[in-house]
Amino acid sequence: MIRALTGYSTRHPWKVIALWAVLGVALSALTPTLFARVTQNQAGNFLPRTYDSAAALHIAEERFGMNPDATTVTVLVARSDGKALGGGDRQRIETEAAKLGKRRVVMPRENDMPAFMVPDRSQTPRTAPAMTAPDGTFQLLAVELAGAPSDPGVQGVYRAFRDAARTQFAEAGMRTGFTGALAEAVDTTDSHELATKIGGALVTALIILLNVLVFRSVLAAVLPLLAVAMIGFVAAGVVAGAAMLTGLKLDASTPALLNVVLLGIGIDYLLFLLFRFREQLRDRPRQLAREAAGEVCARVGTAITSAALTIVAAFATLGLATFGQFRSLGPAIAAAVLVMLLGSLTLMPALLAAAGRKMFWPSKAALRPDPREGRAGRLGALIARRPAAMLLACVALLAALTAGLTGIRMDYGHGNSGTGTAAADTAAEIARTLPAGVSDPTSVFVTDNDGGVLTTGRLEGLSRALGQVRGVGKVAPTVLDQDHRAARIDLYPTADPGSREARELASGPIRDAVARHAPAGTSGHVGGTAAIFADISTAVDHDLKVVFPVAAALIALILLLLLRSLLAPVALMLSVGLGFAATLGAATLLFQHGLGEPGVNFALPLVLFLFVVALGTDYNILITDRIREEMRRPGSARSAVARAVRYTAPAIATAGVVLAGSFAGLATMPGNEQMAFAMALGILLSALVLSLILVPALAALLGRALWWPVRPGAAGAKGRPGHRTEEAAGEPERVTSY
Repeated sequence: MIRALTGYSTRHPWKVIALWAVLGVALSALTPTLFARVTQNQAGNFLPRTYDSAAALHIAEERFGMNPDATTVTVLVARSDGKALGGGDRQRIETEAAKLGKRRVVMPRENDMPAFMVPDRSQTPRTAPAMTAPDGTFQLLAVELAGAPSDPGVQGVYRAFRDAARTQFAEAGMRTGFTGALAEAVDTTDSHELATKIGGALVTALIILLNVLVFRSVLAAVLPLLAVAMIGFVAAGVVAGAAMLTGLKLDASTPALLNVVLLGIGIDYLLFLLFRFREQLRDRPRQLAREAAGEVCARVGTAITSAALTIVAAFATLGLATFGQFRSLGPAIAAAVLVMLLGSLTLMPALLAAAGRKMFWPSKAALRPDPREGRAGRLGALIARRPAAMLLACVALLAALTAGLTGIRMDYGHGNSGTGTAAADTAAEIARTLPAGVSDPTSVFVTDNDGGVLTTGRLEGLSRALGQVRGVGKVAPTVLDQDHRAARIDLYPTADPGSREARELASGPIRDAVARHAPAGTSGHVGGTAAIFADISTAVDHDLKVVFPVAAALIALILLLLLRSLLAPVALMLSVGLGFAATLGAATLLFQHGLGEPGVNFALPLVLFLFVVALGTDYNILITDRIREEMRRPGSARSAVARAVRYTAPAIATAGVVLAGSFAGLATMPGNEQMAFAMALGILLSALVLSLILVPALAALLGRALWWPVRPGAAGAKGRPGHRTEEAAGEPERVTSY
């Protein structure tokens, strides 16, 4: 199958290139619209209905008309001179708010993008008075906008609404402030706009610069980016299309994560092909370029396929998760990686065949044999001489980083992303006179089990009991639905809705009070942001206990089948497990203990485990497969390890740095700093420490016993076909590298 794909692509390169180009252009135009239809904003919708907050969310949607994809902006309106609001002021505020609620906000068009390529988020926001400060200094308005806070179109609509509201109230002698998840997201995005552009440019420049330094070629530096971008467009379109056809809902952050993952993985695969293609042309200068491309892609295609399937298998285990955000992320990344694999076996070989030796233009030295041992050779020799010392050094480094796990906490809030923004300042101003949860209340929903009618009098005892719960600053009047079959009681906690205190309050004392004081014959459910994230915490804890061992067992099984050994897979799994613990420990040490953040992002352990273990295993497969090849040749096991490191290190190191650089690009997206740091560090540790030092050092110590029970041939065995042995040639053999 692999040889058939690569063979056809190298025989008919222009047909394959044209097909991918057409698909890439077409899907790049359709994908934004498709993703707009399959992403959802409300985190509670990712929870099974068995969770209390999910049941509350369902009641809010069915009985009270809540839009599950809506986000609420709280607008503070006060007099410009700082005086308390009078009766006339309140009337003006209501009048201006009514005008805003009737005005359609048109989404601004940016960068002259065609209208069909950008989902239209234009809308008429729902605006209503919310609450007045006890001292009368300001009044709050609740403004509901449809769409996810991370959606650029929704952010554009919010900016237009904010500017219009600010101007309109200023003309009436009022000042305004805006807060809420959307306001914080926009303020943070705007404050990071320059850094985001610079960061994206630096990642691109890093990839191009590394390729230029390694291959000394402009074409080899630019083509990987173009090829991966084209395949990435197709992969994103496939994911969005499949989600729409199957009804799968994706988190709003999925498209951005897919872009980063595909960029890094795709360039890794193309680098493996480029290194082997260059070595093939060096060893056989008279061979036709298309023939060389066919041989190389067929041979390396097996390694690439194994690497991709490892990632697919790892993320497939997310199908076992109860939290829908994880359960949808797994198939999305798995499908995208499969498309990238298909592109690696078709488009990339076609590009090599079409470009031939011009791939390394303008450098002439790139295709001349390099007799120097280089840094990789010296590293291999050092590991072969002192494997125990190198192994201990790696273990000591990883153990020191792992120690950072002490006292680790999960953070289900927004971290410190909104600190210092205008939205944060407005929230602080509100909290000085009103409960912190006034802009994002915890809501109690009550339904009658027998289909009877609810009244405010029947719920008075429950409302009074909720007001006596410590941590609840205020209880709003009970609201009944149209047929009086359901009721909502909004609570305004004194703690920030995104804080640990608010989650513990919602999941503990408030739910206890509802269970004890709900009227007989009724059911009570606690909803709202704090309750949702409390339940997400429970779901994630469950998923970690299920997904971790299943993913580890599945990856171990793949290694067992690929390496045909019992001891080698155990050694590799232990190494990547230690790498995962060290990476998570370093993230905890930096962000929780060093920068004082509430904890590490709740999704970080699971996503990090899958990426570091799966991608780290890819690099380990490359080095161990090469070590086994070299151990089949005559000579000692340590000399085989030295040769394997010498010829494989450049490809693994370059690929690791490129992939880490692409993950580091996530740091330019507000709120993703932890993910960017941890994933970049994890890839660097996997490539530079585990694959190039720890695993080879272990192989040098264990020798051919590493492959027990089927050991490679030792001294006296024949070299691989078409390659000279060191003893026969009298000089070090030039062998092709990954």
